[in-house]
Amino acid sequence: MKKRFLWLSTAFIFASVAHAQVMTSPPSYSENKTNKLDIYRAEAERINNLVHTKLDLKFDYQKEEVHGEEWVTLKPHFYAANKLTLDAKAMIIHEVALVQGSTKKKLNYKYDDLQLNIDLDKTYQKDQEYTLYIKYTARPNEVKQEGSAAINDAKGVYFINSKGDKPNYPTQIWTQGETESSSCWFPTIDKTNQKTSQEITLTYPDKYVSLSNGTMKSTKKNTDGTKTDYWKFDKKHAPYLFFFGIGDYAVINDKWKNINVDYYVEPEYKEYAKQIFGNTPEMIQFFSDKLNYPFPWDKYAQMTAREYVSGAMENTTATLFHDGVQQKPGQLIDENTAEYVIAHELFHHWFGDLVTAESWTNLTVNESFANYSEYLWFEHKYGKEKADEHRYSEIAGYKQGDGPTKNLVRPHYNSREDMFDGVSYNKGGAILHMLRNFLGDDAFF
Repeated sequence: MKKRFLWLSTAFIFASVAHAQVMTSPPSYSENKTNKLDIYRAEAERINNLVHTKLDLKFDYQKEEVHGEEWVTLKPHFYAANKLTLDAKAMIIHEVALVQGSTKKKLNYKYDDLQLNIDLDKTYQKDQEYTLYIKYTARPNEVKQEGSAAINDAKGVYFINSKGDKPNYPTQIWTQGETESSSCWFPTIDKTNQKTSQEITLTYPDKYVSLSNGTMKSTKKNTDGTKTDYWKFDKKHAPYLFFFGIGDYAVINDKWKNINVDYYVEPEYKEYAKQIFGNTPEMIQFFSDKLNYPFPWDKYAQMTAREYVSGAMENTTATLFHDGVQQKPGQLIDENTAEYVIAHELFHHWFGDLVTAESWTNLTVNESFANYSEYLWFEHKYGKEKADEHRYSEIAGYKQGDGPTKNLVRPHYNSREDMFDGVSYNKGGAILHMLRNFLGDDAFF
């Protein structure tokens, strides 16, 4: 993720005994403590592991709600378990059942508007998979969690002009999962150390188009003026990287080798999309060569969003940008001001999406490398002087505020949102540059 303020200016501990699962956070997870030694943000302990997530989603544009059906497959991480806790914020839960072939068996559960605590039908052993069916209504406007300076809202799914009462203004729906907001639109274990494959079916008005992770396997028009798109993503990634976007977009197609590279922009920017995003295939090639690791996913798409709550987000294969990336020739003639953030989000597809920090304590593993990719791209494309100019502005941004008083890796933060700052990003990128100069390019890369 690239924080908007930077762009515009330059787990729970669970008991590890069989059959038991603690349902509340340990005392160290209380926020706003004054003594940092009272706080230690450990990696979320894994009791059950996500395996596969399948969602069927429909939308109430007037109420700004998501009507969802979920089939989620899990298995115990190590110890046997007969209970499951899923994060699910501000939802109405209609049904929870175990899938048994073509039938379902209802399960007992308790729900407190934050977590769904389910009694499984039996005790499952390590590596023994089970699939649950959950029917629910997601109500993003009822979500209570707050955002931060970097991600200024945290309700997971956003309806933009959904009632159509703003003339000459687009209607969109899009999601923002980082840090733990995917659980505002589907029940999941919303932790960075979980990874799952996925399928998402989206039914929405036929006049719009959709985007999600992975590739679209089918689309069909329905008799009621809607259409249904089926997106499938076979590789595994963390829940915070799940994404869908729906709206009135022009879709411009590009390629890197045999990989589709698509740009979703508002129709008036259709003719300029390749001037904005057109360096993407070259970036993919450059980063693949520099890392000696070819782009690891089956497509890459980039979409813009109105009223976006941050700068940009590296949803796997489907990056979302604030609509400020949309520029016309009069602006682009001097500089594409979005170019460095385009590089940043792409590089996350190695650092963040492929290799993922096990907890928000280690966020800089994601963000320092993405930050430094901006330097690498400018150096490659425009030369060292341009790259050094950009690095200078990033270091100046880090020095503002209380950045110099903070450690790079911080297990003692109050809120996970506090980790999204000039330390995790700018300082981390500067340290990587220092290490490169100290070691030399051969050793560093």
